[in-house]
Amino acid sequence: MPQLWAGIDAGKSHHHCVVIDGDGNKLLSRRFANREREIRTLLGDVASLPGGVEVAWATDLNHGGTGLLRAVFTEHRQPLHYISGRAIHHAAHTYRGEAKTDGKDAAIIADQARICRDLNLMRPVDDLTAELRLLSARREDLVHDRTRTVNRLRAILLHYFPTLEAAFNYATSKGPLILLTKYQTPGAIRRVGHRRITTWLKGKHCRKATDVATIALQAAADQHATVAGEAAAARLVGTIARDLLRLREQILEVEAEITAVLPANPLAASLMSIPGFGPRLAADFLAATGTDLSYFETPDRLASFAGLAPVPRDSGKISGNHYRPRRYDRRLLNACFQSAFIAARNCPTSRAFYERKRSEGKSHKQALIALARRRINVIWAVLRDGTVFAAPAT
Repeated sequence: MPQLWAGIDAGKSHHHCVVIDGDGNKLLSRRFANREREIRTLLGDVASLPGGVEVAWATDLNHGGTGLLRAVFTEHRQPLHYISGRAIHHAAHTYRGEAKTDGKDAAIIADQARICRDLNLMRPVDDLTAELRLLSARREDLVHDRTRTVNRLRAILLHYFPTLEAAFNYATSKGPLILLTKYQTPGAIRRVGHRRITTWLKGKHCRKATDVATIALQAAADQHATVAGEAAAARLVGTIARDLLRLREQILEVEAEITAVLPANPLAASLMSIPGFGPRLAADFLAATGTDLSYFETPDRLASFAGLAPVPRDSGKISGNHYRPRRYDRRLLNACFQSAFIAARNCPTSRAFYERKRSEGKSHKQALIALARRRINVIWAVLRDGTVFAAPAT
């Protein structure tokens, strides 16, 4: 049983720690830098307090700026608990005064750790899981950058060359981007002609160069008017097309790293045997759960962590209302939902479950969420037993 409770309000460059005893009396309040020496000094000073042998530590941040803090605490075998920032924000309204400071937030975290008996213990993260998290997050950032850049490219093309804007999928096709690095206007495409564009695209190792040139010529033949600002827009389109090609290469590099790292995870082979899971979604799933599922104890807790277990919201005579929990891992939810979507199209068993839910009046999204929840039980069993998925006999 802890004798002291320490709350840490985490920040980027500095944290603030408040230590209280069982009666809520403040024994220590200190702002310290996010540096190893100062963290170790804090641990020593807290250990020297009366009752400092048994300390329950808690913080409101479980990623980012707490990486070094967690590493030092793990080295010293000091358990660190997590209380969400949302919970601390709401709890702050029950304390006297409206002021908000790092010291007050740290004191509230410590007091909530003293009151609550079901805090989440922050698990140590192994190197493989940390690497998958970094690579998965990097890929997600690059995909968001690509989406934003493609939207900007389409907006400019729509201004002065709408037929070419509608002719290609610039998010997935490389050939049209190669074309736009040199030829961006209807007049330029018509002057060069089909044969020269095709030859140039082949020299740039463009697949289906003839088809890209044909579609571009058809778009150029449909527009002879010159829109105001066309020259400036064409220069921007060429620059953006080159940016998209660079993003495309960066995404492929990160995906290659993920594919190379993933087999080292002992759960990867079993997970990818389940319909709907490829290297990317498996990496997202394992980055969120880690290599040890025993932390979740049951498939129901794993489903709750993934945001797939509805939470009741009953009051008085109103009952039967359910909603998605506010605290869940969005990356894990996306991996489960996307894999269920793929399985509903390619796996007969998943397809039959999806169709049954649709026949019960569920919407497409509701049916997929129900399928994703059902698949959590299958995922749990497969990963628990270390086996590969085997489709039931028909």
